[in-house]
Amino acid sequence: MGAVKIWNAMDVAEEARDNPSLSSDIQSSSLTVDHSLSLPHMKPRIIELCKDLFKKWSELDDSRFSIETVSGGITNLLLKASVKEESGNDVSMTVRLYGPNTEYVINRERELQAIKYLSAAGFGAKLLGVFGNGMVQSFINARTLVESDMRKPKLAAEIARQLRKFHEVEIPGSKEPQLWNDISKFFEKASVLEFDDSEKQRMHKMISFKEIHDEIVELKELTGLLNAPVVFAHNDLLCGNLMVNDEEEKLYLIDFEYGSYNYRGFDIGNHFNEYAGYDCDYSLYPSKDEQYHFFRHYLQPDNPLEQVPDKDLEALYVESNTYMLASHLYWALWGIIQEKMSPIDFDYLGYFFLRYNEYKRQKERSFLLARSYLSGSGTR
Repeated sequence: MGAVKIWNAMDVAEEARDNPSLSSDIQSSSLTVDHSLSLPHMKPRIIELCKDLFKKWSELDDSRFSIETVSGGITNLLLKASVKEESGNDVSMTVRLYGPNTEYVINRERELQAIKYLSAAGFGAKLLGVFGNGMVQSFINARTLVESDMRKPKLAAEIARQLRKFHEVEIPGSKEPQLWNDISKFFEKASVLEFDDSEKQRMHKMISFKEIHDEIVELKELTGLLNAPVVFAHNDLLCGNLMVNDEEEKLYLIDFEYGSYNYRGFDIGNHFNEYAGYDCDYSLYPSKDEQYHFFRHYLQPDNPLEQVPDKDLEALYVESNTYMLASHLYWALWGIIQEKMSPIDFDYLGYFFLRYNEYKRQKERSFLLARSYLSGSGTR
């Protein structure tokens, strides 16, 4: 498995280097860094990686490098590597280590393919290098948002504007929406897992995968009637993947590992679900007024004060609040796989139940909304 992943990473780097319209200085290394090491033990390995990727630093003394943890998400570890060059310049980069076994839920080749074009379009950090189990990007001087930031009107408007521009980026290759393919893959993996831990195995046995399968079929059929536009979607727009430089009032969308062509309403509905945070407090899900504020800035990013046609707002409201259900199914199934594969201390099985129970709680209202809209009687 490892050799395939490294080849993919290096292949993408070579392709980027040969493409004059993209950054020509993406370096590659076959080194890997053990995700489980403590920072003091990881530091020499990161320094070795930096020297291997960036030959101009290969002779520098190790004392010129400093490594610190930026954040540990529930799939990745982010590190800040700083180098004091001979010239006196200080250079900082972000080293992102992929979580162990994340290839079960993330298509790394798809991510690396997209990141070049997103970076060229001004999204996220600049890709500088790829290695066996991660990537090196330029360092973004900004803070990560917290859940409460996302509902601030000014920031919500800026997220909407940036997301619209993100959705307009053209990524070469198939434009087929990946939502149901991904959910199907997650379902196949999640339904056959077995756990060594007897309590986890008992909880897994309690899950009715036949019921989930029927829900997937029914929801796929309903959403198919909405004819939602297909865009290149982020698919994971939670607060941890949004950064802001408060002084410059500049917002950054980061971390495109789940990015793919997908339905517009899924990306937005998924973002609204993330107002609830990892604790899944769905009382924080945005109200219709808050959603319409977001939609106006999404639909008319350059002139949101101009009247947006009601039919466009209504279509996006129905789309987002129907695909919101698909987001619950997607991350619920993801949670089961992560419980088996991830070494990170997080109650992923509990997360499955929180997401799936919320799906069931919201289903009737969302289905009614979509069917009423499709029959021509509108959302009111």
